[in-house]
Amino acid sequence: MALSRRNFLKGAAAGGAVAASAAAPAAARENKTLPPKAVGLLYDSTICVGCKACVKACRDANDTQVEFNTAEPLWDTPLDISGHTITVIKLYAEGTADHKDQERNGFAFIKKSCMHCVDPSCVSVCPVTAMTKHPETGIVSYEPGDCIGCRYCVASCPFGVPQFQYDTAFPKIVKCQLCKHRQVDGKLPACAEVCPTGATLFGPVVALREEADRRRALPPGQPTTFSRKTVGSADTHEKAVARYVPHTYGVSEMGGTQMLLLAGVPFDKLGYPALRERSYAAEAETLQGGIYTGMVAPIALLAGLLFVAHRNTKHDADKPGADGED
Repeated sequence: MALSRRNFLKGAAAGGAVAASAAAPAAARENKTLPPKAVGLLYDSTICVGCKACVKACRDANDTQVEFNTAEPLWDTPLDISGHTITVIKLYAEGTADHKDQERNGFAFIKKSCMHCVDPSCVSVCPVTAMTKHPETGIVSYEPGDCIGCRYCVASCPFGVPQFQYDTAFPKIVKCQLCKHRQVDGKLPACAEVCPTGATLFGPVVALREEADRRRALPPGQPTTFSRKTVGSADTHEKAVARYVPHTYGVSEMGGTQMLLLAGVPFDKLGYPALRERSYAAEAETLQGGIYTGMVAPIALLAGLLFVAHRNTKHDADKPGADGED
């Protein structure tokens, strides 16, 4: 049989498909591990009083504009994180809302800001490395000068954190970066520095996890001192221990996060859904490795597309009048 172009393309497509099916599957990429000097925040909902001092301090430290969501623009009233709000305190209330840190007929406060994932999806999907994770501190940072505005980070984050500025002429992504510009000068993240009760606590993630375990093991109702600003600080606040949910949110979710949460109300009620332990980044990069290893699958796909295009072109050429004659 003569080797026509059509037969060649058909053979290429078939050969590519066979090669793709025979290719060895890519080894699964495991979750990345906590950096050696990882720092983060522990937010304890049970000792938060909802003063929003952290929201104001965050604005001042990061030069973001106030947001008004009331008829009279008398004070800053952000409803959630946005392209102009990095940190926000939200309220959970149910029934009569008579009891703090109680699911039924109770209320609770919750903080929302970047979780600084150990294996962040935003870093994995960014095509230009505008999103990066520091190899030692683990802080997830954003460089606007490198950003092309694709917003893949917005779509990929399981916590809905990166926010895009749709209302500015030169928009950028906005998210918490743990006040890294302040840390360079030896200062604390602004939210932890101003918190009057220690509800937001800064420190090494390992020490924060230990502190979270200590708090959850305390008997409810027992008067206890809680460190303020930094974990282990002698600057303390005293309060009776609440009845904690028996889990520290962020220890395992999506491979772990460097912002940890404690609460007396189930986390899904506070806007933090139950999530699996395997990170989206690990799964996506495993699939990409399987598809692009050796470029077998893309070549097979290209061969198939060429075959279909050639076949359709040939059919059009065989139709009466295809050569321009009546």
